Amino acid sequence: MGLSAVTVLGVDRPGVIAAVTGSLADCGVNIQDSTMTLLGGHVAMMLLVSGDLDPAELTKRVGAPDLVVTASAIAARRHFCGGFGGGLGYVLTVHGPDRPGIVSAVSAVLAEDGGNITGMSTRLTGRLYVLIADVELPKDVDVAALMRRLAAVGASLDSDITFRPVEPDLL
Repeated sequence: MGLSAVTVLGVDRPGVIAAVTGSLADCGVNIQDSTMTLLGGHVAMMLLVSGDLDPAELTKRVGAPDLVVTASAIAARRHFCGGFGGGLGYVLTVHGPDRPGIVSAVSAVLAEDGGNITGMSTRLTGRLYVLIADVELPKDVDVAALMRRLAAVGASLDSDITFRPVEPDLL
């Protein structure tokens, strides 16, 4: 059984997720991991699927006239809980005026310390930009110093940044 990454983008409408996932099931393909969201009135799906179809056949079977579908074969990777073998989990939020470079500036600060963004969502409501990210840090990171650098970036963006540990009891 091969592993494929499938992306789907189309105008949001009732039943689009049911149609895509139904096509996958009809092909005998199993969804192993997925994320689905709305982006500006469009449904966006990313799925890791396993099955006997090659990516070209998968694209043809899942496709519809109103959807952009891509599929690519990928190598299986073992998922380690915690990413860094027991790294530290944090939630980062940014609230402020919209402007280019917010994601770039914040992600660069995290990357300097080996931080890995494992999930992120952004929304623009009027002029207010909101970013929420799940972040994993290596165990040896100086979190206080990282928080000071994030605060400086927030100030330069005229935005409020919060960075707090994940509360395992809520998971």
